[in-house]
Amino acid sequence: MGISAMRRRCRGLSLVELMIAMALGVLVSAGIMAVFRSTADSRQAQEQLARLQEEGRFAITQIKNDLAMAGAQYCMNTGGHAHAGAAGPYLDEWRAPTVYASDPAVLLHALSDVTTPWGGAYPQAPGEPYSLPSFLAMRGYDCMPDSCAPIDPSDKRSAEGFSIPAMGKAVDSRVIGASVITVRYLNPAGGWRIAADGGGGSTLTQHADGSISIALSPSGNEVTLKTLEKGNDPLAMLADCSSAQIFTVSGLNNGQATSTGSNFAQPRVFQNMVAPRVFSVSRDLRTVTYFLRVVNNGDGQGHTTGALVRRINGGQGMASAQDGRTDELVRGVERLDFKYGVQWPDGTVRYYTAAQVDNSSRADCPAVPLPIRGSNDHGCLWRSVSLIEIDLLMDGQQPLNALKSGELVYSYAADGIFTPESPTATGRKVTPLQQGFPPSMLRREFTAVVAVRNTNP
Repeated sequence: MGISAMRRRCRGLSLVELMIAMALGVLVSAGIMAVFRSTADSRQAQEQLARLQEEGRFAITQIKNDLAMAGAQYCMNTGGHAHAGAAGPYLDEWRAPTVYASDPAVLLHALSDVTTPWGGAYPQAPGEPYSLPSFLAMRGYDCMPDSCAPIDPSDKRSAEGFSIPAMGKAVDSRVIGASVITVRYLNPAGGWRIAADGGGGSTLTQHADGSISIALSPSGNEVTLKTLEKGNDPLAMLADCSSAQIFTVSGLNNGQATSTGSNFAQPRVFQNMVAPRVFSVSRDLRTVTYFLRVVNNGDGQGHTTGALVRRINGGQGMASAQDGRTDELVRGVERLDFKYGVQWPDGTVRYYTAAQVDNSSRADCPAVPLPIRGSNDHGCLWRSVSLIEIDLLMDGQQPLNALKSGELVYSYAADGIFTPESPTATGRKVTPLQQGFPPSMLRREFTAVVAVRNTNP
């Protein structure tokens, strides 16, 4: 074979052939990369959706557990007699403990997270024993982007507010447009059992002058005297399965409490009390507040999301008398809204906004056992709320820029939007951009209706 023939047989690719091969390789690689990117985006979206669903269910469950307990007193399932007033809802008189403490400010301080000072729309400070007002049993706040009703619960925006953040976009602010709710109930594991004659446990003695003394002897899982020494508990509640009364005491924190002269009258010790128990009002009458706080989403780009916060007894720390704490429960919560259902004697349930419930008066409710003199019982329907509707909007926390417009749509009943629409849809009470959150995230609505266990039948 000649040299020229060998050269022809060993000839390589031409420049044109090489360029064509390279172009085909680039196209195939681009296709592979596109498939890989699409698969990665889809996997990321599916993982985010799964996490969003799980955390949304968890958030709803946590809120439901507290709201269902709203208004609970001791031994609630065995006593009390509900009756209907001419005005409307049923009222169980037992849900309104008698308050003997003569300094009303002490009661408000013991309860934490109170936005209803004496006077103004609410009654003047009482001058005689009275039933615990309805507005201290529960209170909600419906918030828009620039205001809340009936008031803003932040003390930075309202003189009557309490120490939760004001609304804003910055980290640690309260999420713009998210509602707030505060409920109270007696801690079922709190207090100290009063011993029957000859039995072990704490004892109760009524003296000739009408005053009573309480000698605490904690047993089982009851709060110990050493724990009590950490705080100051000026109010006690004496309750059994038919009545409850709140009064001022001294010495509760050293285990030897005496009803003091700071009461309108001395509390009454009834004969044949059923399963009596003594409680610390500031510690055991639990105040629980839910709100949303702005947090960094951790993507390193400064994006934020909302976190569901549960605050107990003012969030003052476990070393305090009130056992206060503030816990972040779950992240990715953008919206939180409530509606309040009141059952009327004809069986119908009417849903109200927080402002509507708060504007109720004696004309809307049956009378409490000991009404405050001169009061119109402002906000009386708070104690008659039997159902609470929760609307909660979760986001995926991390922006997914590959999401198409059709994947960004969502519904939210509190806005009156029941079919999925875009994040910027007209009619939304507040949009993610107004809140400072990236719009390119998956969002899903969670809704639940809570039956308040301890409401009037």
